[in-house]
Amino acid sequence: MHSSLIGKIEKARRYAQERHRVRFEALAVTFHGENADHTVRLEQGRWHCSCLFFQGWNCCSHTMALERILSGMLPPSAQAQGSELGSATASGLA
Repeated sequence: MHSSLIGKIEKARRYAQERHRVRFEALAVTFHGENADHTVRLEQGRWHCSCLFFQGWNCCSHTMALERILSGMLPPSAQAQGSELGSATASGLA
C-alpha cells in the first residue's frame, strides 16, 4: 500500500474518534417511524420534519432522536430546538 494512503487512513481513524471536529450544517435523512417514513432535514441550523407533530411544535421524536445520535456534532441552534421541548416537559408545561 502506498505510504501516503496509509497516513490518510491513520488520520481518518483519529478523526473518527474525535467527534468534536465534526459539525453538521446540512443533512437529509429518511427516518423510519412507527407509522410511516418521515423526511428529516437540517438546514441552516434548523430542523425540519415531515411528520404532523413537528408542524405544531417545531420538534418531534424524529428530530430529538437525531439530536441524540449526532450529539456534539450539531451547531448550537440545532441542539437548542429539541432541548426547548425537553425543558418544557420537565417543568410540566408540555
